[in-house]
Formats: sequence, structure tokens, C-alpha cells
Amino acid sequence: MTWDAAAPAEAPHGLPVVGHAVQLWRRPLPFLRELYGRGDLVTLRLGRHRAYLACGIDAVRTVLHGPRTFDKGGPLFEKARLLVGDGLVSSDFATHRRQRLLMQPAFGASRLPGYTGLMAEQIDTTLNRWQHGRTLDVGREMHTLALEVAARTLFGAQLGERAVTEVVACMPLVMRGVYRRMLVPADWVHRLPLPANRRFDQARATMHRVIADTVRSYRDAGKDHGDVLSILVSSRDEHGTSLSDAEIHDQVMTLLIGATEPPGSALTWVFQLLSEHPEAERALQAEADDVLRGRPARALSAADLARLEHTRHIVLEALRLYPPAWLLSRVATKDTDLLGHPVPKGATVLFSPYQLHHDQDVFPHPTRFDPGRWRSPSPAARAALLPFGAGNRKCIGDEVALTELSLAVAAVASRFRLRAVPGTTARPLVRASLGAEHVVLRVEARTPRGAATGGASVGSRAVAS
Repeated sequence: MTWDAAAPAEAPHGLPVVGHAVQLWRRPLPFLRELYGRGDLVTLRLGRHRAYLACGIDAVRTVLHGPRTFDKGGPLFEKARLLVGDGLVSSDFATHRRQRLLMQPAFGASRLPGYTGLMAEQIDTTLNRWQHGRTLDVGREMHTLALEVAARTLFGAQLGERAVTEVVACMPLVMRGVYRRMLVPADWVHRLPLPANRRFDQARATMHRVIADTVRSYRDAGKDHGDVLSILVSSRDEHGTSLSDAEIHDQVMTLLIGATEPPGSALTWVFQLLSEHPEAERALQAEADDVLRGRPARALSAADLARLEHTRHIVLEALRLYPPAWLLSRVATKDTDLLGHPVPKGATVLFSPYQLHHDQDVFPHPTRFDPGRWRSPSPAARAALLPFGAGNRKCIGDEVALTELSLAVAAVASRFRLRAVPGTTARPLVRASLGAEHVVLRVEARTPRGAATGGASVGSRAVAS
């Protein structure tokens, strides 16, 4: 079937009044996969509003590389501003450009070794608490690890243990509150004196206090602590203007969320997928044993990390199958066209990394977990893999995130196996981000091959590889 270039096809299964909102709520992932072959641009009806979904890689990359025409906007980002204000992820084109220039030095190559050391120390601390035979709620464990890593990377050693504990406790409350406000847009509901609303307000106030106190102490100290906040406090634009305290607060909140939700979800899926694919797990363990040799994560050098090729392929494949940012939106700033299809000013333009990652023309057997596909990926596969976005809005911390994920996966594989618990079934959890629920795995300690001391005994008992 051919499609009229001037009239994009409408997605199937639309209902009167609500349009496709029910599909996106009840079965979003199968619904997106069903759009394969319907053209580069598909229209959706969300209640009374019409939106455009860019499906093919050419359409998506046109949107991502045209930020003046397709600017940040839409209901997702409006609700996100409750939490991150005018931070890097939610700001418009002009504001984003200034912020990006000020923040880029914090993510330069010279900073990565310092961040890697902080991440490795926290990973080692977490794994030292694991015990053989323990049953883990992997989603909770990985999100807590990611948040602790984020706090240390952002604030280094300057954030006290009490403040870290407060941040770890508040972040889930804040994220749940924002998600509720996305689902129920009636603002008056969220002003009622309900327990959930009070918890949300208190958590936001605590986060604001912790960040404000820390920024004040950094400004008073006037020195570089080797962390992200040091850069944010000291950066100046071409006019010599620095970020205000309010701007720094928004950026810190943005970075905390970006460094917690995506890596936490990605690690959860990695270990669930490995528990289902023993061959990939065995290859991972062999690589971890060869590179780590029983050492803790903090002992790894940059050269060691570069050798974790299979580990990185596993991470990329998990991000392909379950990209945390599964559905994103832009707003057309003027009347334009997208690959020949007219798009009016003010229209919402959606794109789905999940849908793109399951394009069977680019990824054969798209639902199959196959880390080997990243050994020699095609140019089309490289272009279509967008867990961190592309263009000027590409995640500013993508290399930091990939380093963290590879380091955590290799460190776990060196010391443990994670086995499925009978009677539990993992499944995608589709909210503002794509996570996983019911990922419950049992910890089995293992002895790494080649360990300098003849094997690292972990927990109450180590088992031979």
C-alpha cells in the first residue's frame, strides 16, 4: 500500500472522543509496534487534539536536528517543569543554548576519570552489602544505586551522609508526584490536603533546601571540588554572567532525575535479560573476570574500561529493547512540513525511541535480545539507536551514563550471578519513563576466575564459576 504524502495515515484503534489515548494508556508498546509500515508520519488523536508521530528514522532525525522548528514542548514537558523548572531538558531553544554552553565543561573528557572514581566507589559500597542467597527487588536496588551515584557525582564528597539520605528518600516521592500530575491534569486535585500531596510538597521542599544549602556552601568555598556542581557554580557565559541560584537548582534537579531514572531502569533490564539468557551471561562473566581479575570496581583504569566490549554491547542492547525515554514530544514553532507532510504551527510532534528501536527493517528479529548485533552494526542501526537522543538536545551526560552502566554491570558479573525467583514474572512498567516491575532475582556469589587471591569470597559463601 502507498500513502498520500500530503495526508499522513491515522493510527488504528482510535475511539470516539478519547482517540488513541486508551491505546497509549493500556497497551502503549504493542500499539507502537503495530505502526510499522504505515509511513514516516502517522497522526494520533489525543482527546480533541491531533498529534503527529514521526515513525521512520529520517522523520525522527529531521525533528531532532531541527530544534528551531521543532522545539521542546508538549504535556510531558509542561508537567516536568513542576520539578525541573527551566532546566536543560525542558527549556526552549534560546534558553537551552545558553545553559548547554555553561554546563558543557562539566561533562568534558577531562572530567570523566574523576566521575568514574566516584561511581566505582559507590558501586563497590553497594555490592559489599549483597549477601549470597538474598532476594533482591532489582528495580528498587538499581534505582537506589543510581541515585547514590548521581548524588556523589553531582556533589562529590561535599554532600554529607545525612543530605544524601534525604535526597535518596525524597526522589521517589517527587517522581511519583509528578507522574500523578501528568495523569490527572486537574490542578485543584493536587492542592487538596491529601497525604500524597503533603508528601510531595514536603519532599520538594526538602530537595530545594538541600540543594540551596549545598550551592551556598560551594559559593562560600570558592574552589573546585572536582564534581558537577563546582562547574555549575563557577561557569560564566560570553558576557561574564553566571547561572543564578534558581538556574542551578533547576539544573541539579534535571541532572538528578536524568542520572537516576534512566540508568536505574536500564540496569534493572540488563540483569533481568541476563537471567533469561545464560550464554550472554557466561560471556559477560568471562570478560569481567579477564578485565577485573577479582579487583573492586574502583581499581579499574580507563584502559580496563575500554576492554569491556561485550559488557557495552549488553548495555546497548538493553537500551535498544527498553529505552527509558520511550516517548518524547516537540512543538512546531511555525507552519512547516515533515518529509512532505504539512505540520501546522503549534502542533505536537511525537517520536518514540522504542518504536524506532523495534523497526524490523533496521533490527532483524527486533524483540530478540542479541548483544552480538552491536559487534558490527550497520550505519542504519547506529543512526536508529537513540536512547540518549540526537542533535543539540542529545543527553549531555551520555558518555558518563554509558561508563556507569558498563562499570556496574561488569562489577556485578565479576562477583555475583542473579537468578530468577520462581513464580515471579517481570514486565515493562510504562509511565513517564519505561521501567520494569516484578524484577525479583536471587543473589548467588561467585568466585571470579583469575582473582589474585585465588577467588574473592563474597557474602556468606562463594561458588565456583
